[in-house]
Amino acid sequence: MIDPSLLTPDTKLYLRPIWFAESPVGLDGQTARMGNSLIWFQGYEITARTQDSLQRDRISVADFDGWCSALTEPLAHRARQIAANISAIRPPLALGQRVIRFDVPQVMGIVNATPDSFSDGGKYAGDPARAADQGFTMMEQGAAIVDVGGESTRPGADTVWEGDEIARVVPVIERLAASGTPISIDTRKAAVMEAALGAGAHLVNDVSALLHDPRSMEIVAQAGCPVVLMHASSVGENPHDNPFYQDVVTDVYDWLEERVAACEAAGISRDKIMIDPGVGFGKGLQGDLAIMNRLALYQGLGLPLLLGVSRKRVIGALSNEAAADKRLGGSLALAQRGIEAGAQMVRVHDVPETVQMMHVWRGLRDAALVSG
Repeated sequence: MIDPSLLTPDTKLYLRPIWFAESPVGLDGQTARMGNSLIWFQGYEITARTQDSLQRDRISVADFDGWCSALTEPLAHRARQIAANISAIRPPLALGQRVIRFDVPQVMGIVNATPDSFSDGGKYAGDPARAADQGFTMMEQGAAIVDVGGESTRPGADTVWEGDEIARVVPVIERLAASGTPISIDTRKAAVMEAALGAGAHLVNDVSALLHDPRSMEIVAQAGCPVVLMHASSVGENPHDNPFYQDVVTDVYDWLEERVAACEAAGISRDKIMIDPGVGFGKGLQGDLAIMNRLALYQGLGLPLLLGVSRKRVIGALSNEAAADKRLGGSLALAQRGIEAGAQMVRVHDVPETVQMMHVWRGLRDAALVSG
């Protein structure tokens, strides 16, 4: 076990829930609950990181308080705060007339109004009615939110002038909003955010965590709307540039923690922030796999976690370079791995299959709770 007496003042601690339990019944004092979810766990993986080293160890929930009591006060405070964050209730999001709860995982359906989408070949580009119909279908299939985007952020994609992006997304959003559909706008440009929110979008989903455009933070703060802060290796024109990490999992955690603090300082309420570790955005295969394997660590930020892994490059890399539209099995495998690690929402192209997987997962969890 990591010896608390050997931890230096520059050590930074992280906690990852481990040793998951099907049910807390009969395990009084030995489990903790992840948020208001159906997930209980019996231990923490502790990561202690300094500028020059990284140590990992495991400790049971039952022994955690005793271990903390041997830490210096700043480290003990951080450890206890992270544990509290992991177990904190994730408040619901009010999106128009709909309320999205996080006691069970939710699905965000993807509608690309782009001519160069990697996943659908641009079949909805230039046809807002057809794109909106796809969004309506996703809602009927069980999606909680429809995410509309007008610029591809795949590796090598051309940048899009904000006027063209607005022309692509606004007609789709207006059609969806007229039906009361909860809508997120997938953009990193302030002008597009303004236009989309004015057309009826409820949430901003920004791959640059409000860093690409200097006006973005102001727009979101003034609108009082929820926002998804995603990590990317660059906030410039190419979000896949400059992928350098000392330890990708904790580097991404630190970056997201800083962005959350910056948003709060700018007047964005913490209960309106979601986080996304940005699988596929400048991490490489090994980085993406490391994030997926330690995904529960991001629950330590105490915020709803959005996971976007649908049809991503990591699936092709592990399955003989399967084409994007042939990655359903891998998408479902990663989505299931995500919800088992506590992801409150998954962003997907294949809504009915993902919803069905979640229903089966929920049935297994319910049965375990009933039987103990």
